[in-house]
Amino acid sequence: MASLQPVSVGALSKLFVVPSGHRASLDKRQSDFTLGYASEDEAKPLFKENKEKIFELQRKFYADGTRALLVVLQGMDTAGKDGTIRHVFGGINLKGCEVTSFKAPNEEEKQHDFLWRIHEHIPPKGSIGIFHRSHYEDVLVPRVKNLVPENIWQARYDQINNFEKMLTENGVIILKLFLHISKDEQKQRILKRIENETKHWKLDENDIKERKFWNDYFKAYEDLISNCSTEWAPWYVIPGDHKWFRNLVISQIILDTLETMDLKYPKPSFDVNTINLD
Repeated sequence: MASLQPVSVGALSKLFVVPSGHRASLDKRQSDFTLGYASEDEAKPLFKENKEKIFELQRKFYADGTRALLVVLQGMDTAGKDGTIRHVFGGINLKGCEVTSFKAPNEEEKQHDFLWRIHEHIPPKGSIGIFHRSHYEDVLVPRVKNLVPENIWQARYDQINNFEKMLTENGVIILKLFLHISKDEQKQRILKRIENETKHWKLDENDIKERKFWNDYFKAYEDLISNCSTEWAPWYVIPGDHKWFRNLVISQIILDTLETMDLKYPKPSFDVNTINLD
């Protein structure tokens, strides 16, 4: 068994980030990549250590209150968005963390620009916001289903980039994570849900129907990542065929991000030595 050391932020960036101005080239990125880890048991100690550090840093992040952290999760159906939230963020103090799931816009939301419903869910300073799907749905579904003309969804790339730049300039750090799975892995996950009665509730007929558009979504994802991975809000392409490795990589990215913030507990507004409880 190989002896592996924790992965540095620099190594993760080189391996999984899509540099600004570069093509995502998803077909050249291995969805079953594990960085040499042979099994979940081998990676488990580092994942556990990462989570413990994240929990402690989240307390400091909340107390520091000078920045917000937005984590965007995107991926094909069954890519593991729920599993990522459950395993990586499970146990985090809910007072400083909120998950928002975006579905098809309702009638009120359709009366506004496509970013209107997104902005109100941006986390406040000191908090972590997790988007289960996001504003990127509006350059995916309309394109694949031909719901709007091409010039409309094409223009949204720049609109999203400008929106995210505005957020970062106002103290919001953005991590965008594409959970990259293979078509065969998706098939296996759907079959497991069919075979296991306790997972039937997870089955969605739309997941089966949308699978027919796999190639169209794959191309759409590749284009959106290529157009919207910026210096201020880069996209990470996370190998997702092995759930345990996906969780390890994401925990490392979250941890590295928090550690580079130089977080500090704020000083009290008065001299605590003067407190007298008698």
